Parts: sequence; C-alpha cells; structure tokens
Amino acid sequence: MAVSFDLFGTLVAAERPASPARAVARELAERGGSVPDDWPAAYAEPHVDAPEGAEVALPEHVRAALASRGVDATEDVVVREAVVAAFDRPVRTRSGAVAAVEAAAERGPVGVLSNCSVPGLVERALDRSALDPAVFDAVVASVDCGWRKPDQRAFEAIADELGVGVDRLVHVGDDPRTDGGIERLGGTAILLDDVPLSAVPERLDAETERSDAEEGSPCR
Repeated sequence: MAVSFDLFGTLVAAERPASPARAVARELAERGGSVPDDWPAAYAEPHVDAPEGAEVALPEHVRAALASRGVDATEDVVVREAVVAAFDRPVRTRSGAVAAVEAAAERGPVGVLSNCSVPGLVERALDRSALDPAVFDAVVASVDCGWRKPDQRAFEAIADELGVGVDRLVHVGDDPRTDGGIERLGGTAILLDDVPLSAVPERLDAETERSDAEEGSPCR
C-alpha cells in the first residue's frame, strides 16, 4: 500500500489572485512584455486543443492567447516567469497535515499528486509549507505528467513513482470529483468531506489492516 495526498485544499491553503488574467498581465508588463487591450477576454478563451483529461501548461496557454492578438510570445522565459510570479503566493499548512503525512510515511511510500497548471508551483508551495519535502517519495503535478485527476493516467503516474499498482494506492484529497476518481480504478479515496485530516492516521491504520488481510487471503 502507498499513500498520495492532494496538495492545494488538502495539505495547504494557498492565496489565489482575485483576477488571474490581471495578475498575469501585471507580471508580463513588469518584464517588458506586451499586453493586448482586451487581455481578459483573450485569457478566458480556449487556445490550445488538448484531449480530454490532459493538462495544458498555463505558460503555453498564455503564449497562445498573446499570439491570438498578434503579440509575439516566443520569449518562453519571460512568459514562464510571469505566470509563476502571478500565482506564487503565501501558503498556510492546514491543521493536521504534518501528522497525516508522517503517519502515511510510517506505513509505506508517500507522495503528492496535485492538479496544477503552473510549472514549479507545487514544489514552491511545499517548500513554503511546514511540511518536510524530504518525507515525500514522489511529487507529481499534472503540469509535469500531462494529465489531471480524475484521469486514470494521473493516478497511474503517482502509483508508478511510488512503486505500487494503482489498485494499491490510497489517495487523500478534498474534492470528490477529482480525488475520488481513484476508486474507479480500484484504489481507495479518503475524502476530507468524510474524514478530517486529524482522523487520517486512524483511517490509514484501518486501510493497512485491510490491505494486510487481503494479501494474506488465499481467495482474493
């Protein structure tokens, strides 16, 4: 058995810009980038054709939105830096998060699986939290693996990193639609609507006992 945690809304609470479009525009302008007059509209439009469940990296979306208004956005570093700066905000570690992660690490491999379209933001948030990044055996963001929860490939990515089959993965999260998707694949979801973070260690004890019993059964 291995355990993965959602990050934002589960382990940490993070500030979000009131207007992502304006936040990106401000950071682009500060770096000398051109911003179209109708930028909020351009930002809101879909520009990248991606298959269902795929993650579109936000810098890629921003470059395409700028190009749709005739702005040359080939300066990848500028766009990437602007996007990261727009969303790189303080985080607060949720009560019970440290104990829940430590409890998971005592029982086997533990990781983070987060839907996030901003490159590097998951790692930055972990570094700013009270969590010890060294505790995690793997950190998978959708922007890196290319797929968003509840897509099967997102859960398979973290399961592979943790060295287990997806059916042996326990995933802890706050969103029944995305985090609960693990159950369609034979894994186990622990949702914060049902189990508070403070009770996750106890729930993991129960899952460990169940897993051990299944492994010892001659009739699985």
